Amino acid sequence: MARKLISLANTRRAAGCLLADERGTTAIEYALIASGIGAAIVSVVYGLGNTVVNNLYDKIAAAF
Repeated sequence: MARKLISLANTRRAAGCLLADERGTTAIEYALIASGIGAAIVSVVYGLGNTVVNNLYDKIAAAF
């Protein structure tokens, strides 16, 4: 029974240390910012892609 109490105390201590550790927080924040910027770029390119094809490519194809 005493071993279980010691093990439980060690587990609680380890969980507390894990929750208090903030070393990876900055990397996660930068990854979220980078993914947001990437999603914005993809949506702009996707939205403008048809406009570019319709306006430029069709005019150039019609000229030849």
